[in-house]
Amino acid sequence: MANAEHSGRPAEAFGSTAVDTARARLRAARLGLWLVAAVLAVRQVAVVLGTPRGERLTDLETWVGPDGVLHVKGSLYDSTQFTGTPFGGLVLKPLTRAAEQALGWGWTFGTLLLVAALGLVVARALPQPISRRTSLLAAPVAISLLMLSLPVRNTLWLGQTSIIPVLLVLLGCFVVRDWRAAGALIGLAAALQPTVLLFAALLWFTGRRRAAAAAGATFAAGTALAWAAMPHDSYTYWVHHVAGVGLGGAADALANQSLHGALLRLGLAGPLEIGLFLSLGTAVAVLGIRRAVRYARDGQLLLAVALTGCAAIAVSPTTWQHQLLWVLLAVVGRVGKRASDRYVWPVAVALVMTLPAKMMLPNVPVMYPLRDNVVLLAAIAAATLVPFLPRTSPYYRTPVPTEYAAPVPTRWKHVPLLPFLKRVLTRPNLLLELLLIRVTYAAYQQVRLAATGGSNADGRLRAEAHGQQILDIERFLHIDIEHWANHAVVKVGWLRDFFDFYYESFHFVVPLTVLAVLYWRRPVDYRWARASLGFATLLALIGFWLYPLAPPRLMPNLGVIDTVHGVQDFSKPDYGTLTALTNQYAAMPSLHFGWSLWCGLVIAIVAPKWWMKALGLLHPFFTVSAIVATGNHWVLDAAGGALVVAGGFGLSYLFMGPRARPETTRPHPAPLPAAKEPTPSA
Repeated sequence: MANAEHSGRPAEAFGSTAVDTARARLRAARLGLWLVAAVLAVRQVAVVLGTPRGERLTDLETWVGPDGVLHVKGSLYDSTQFTGTPFGGLVLKPLTRAAEQALGWGWTFGTLLLVAALGLVVARALPQPISRRTSLLAAPVAISLLMLSLPVRNTLWLGQTSIIPVLLVLLGCFVVRDWRAAGALIGLAAALQPTVLLFAALLWFTGRRRAAAAAGATFAAGTALAWAAMPHDSYTYWVHHVAGVGLGGAADALANQSLHGALLRLGLAGPLEIGLFLSLGTAVAVLGIRRAVRYARDGQLLLAVALTGCAAIAVSPTTWQHQLLWVLLAVVGRVGKRASDRYVWPVAVALVMTLPAKMMLPNVPVMYPLRDNVVLLAAIAAATLVPFLPRTSPYYRTPVPTEYAAPVPTRWKHVPLLPFLKRVLTRPNLLLELLLIRVTYAAYQQVRLAATGGSNADGRLRAEAHGQQILDIERFLHIDIEHWANHAVVKVGWLRDFFDFYYESFHFVVPLTVLAVLYWRRPVDYRWARASLGFATLLALIGFWLYPLAPPRLMPNLGVIDTVHGVQDFSKPDYGTLTALTNQYAAMPSLHFGWSLWCGLVIAIVAPKWWMKALGLLHPFFTVSAIVATGNHWVLDAAGGALVVAGGFGLSYLFMGPRARPETTRPHPAPLPAAKEPTPSA
């Protein structure tokens, strides 16, 4: 008996069970991620093949269409929108004859296979050392990100070949060991996309000079072969196109995310623009290659490849959207000493490469130069500015850990449902917060508009029917005060002006101010309040989707005066207001009142003095008065807003537990990771 108790077998069995459980979870996570990648691939195929023939694979039509390359007797560039190099036309022209026979299915599935191969090569090329979990999950995550990215979606939609040069470079750098074959692959990629020749410089300065020479020789041979076979087309490409004229579209089009395109969009032209482009392009290329060489010698070759590709994006005369895949590869770089800062760069890159620019930055004129060039700016930042950590840094593998508040006891044993969402003591990264707030609000606007089918005219009859339902309920409850309050306020000029100003001005200012104060003074309360606001807004979006509702001001024959937007013309579907920009039937629940109530409750809970609490609670009172008096909401809309706010606080409590107590929110300085001992010299 004693031997059995002290033999250690029970402990071994327990440890084995824990390891088996961890492995089972890892396998389940891996399977789930592969399923996500498969679903994304199927969705991309369905989107492409479900589009009418004349609207999909439009760039492929430049080869096989009636005016395409295959049917044009003269120059390649006499066809519709061909933008490739003469060598690309020489090599790919025979291949596209097969695509003419199976235009949709064959080309689309072939592109998907290239994307899958690219993801597998990227996962294999991650800088070492990496954990077992990362090695198992990297491939499906990489393929999923590629499927979601704008360049891949654009490539599938247009029927482009821009994935091929990226894959050829990665194969030459990470898969092929023979220097001749590696150089030939990169040279072939440069013959298809000339600025890829920058990788020859990367090879040269990292000691692979024979491979660099092979790349240059292959590029020169391919270009010379195309020049001999098609001298007129080669002259058109290498003289007119490289000089910045542009093929396939205007060089100043938004789709051209190169320095040349950005300078043209800024209004520059002629010798000044050419001089700036050459000088800035040279600076970006030199800095990008120098940084790439440094990270390659540090053992981060995939990051070095990504930085070189980002420099190639900037210096090309035209870099169309389907040629921007290099920026996504830069996600592998590590930035920041704190663990909480590690997410900023990968999240920013993923958002830039998957979402439209309008969702990244506000749609105001002063932001247009940034919005129109956001991918170019990301590429230039990656190539020249972003301080990626070297592997020799003590923070590379061991960042400063995140501090958490002590958990607060709950009334129910299953709360919180998500215990890993702990209350963090330190402030979150400000750049990441602003980015996520902007993207979340842009998504909120899109969902509001989509709730009526994309336009207010589509949901008008249903929204007015729901408005009549709300009016009938309020009459039954004797709370139908909207008409009376509206006309009473209209008769008093200063009161009308006050409520109009309050309605238009405080809806965003007060919540953003509350969040800013909490972020600066009470980081733990900031996270709790932000989560509650996010849950409340999500619940409200569900309400907008399920129950589109016309506000009193948009109810015909009700007689309510729209004091904010002016007199409505009910003969027009959109009433002559700014309905094209937002959903005018997102009245239930009222987020005007909901957000104001959230502000009042947060101030009442967090503020240290009684008069601050009272002042905070006045905000929802003035807001509910304004939304009813101006004719923008029903009384029951405010009740709906109160319900979603209560639901937001409830979901925050359910998922993350109670708000951290004040005594647990005092931050303590986190210890820095120990620096490595210097290696004694021989």
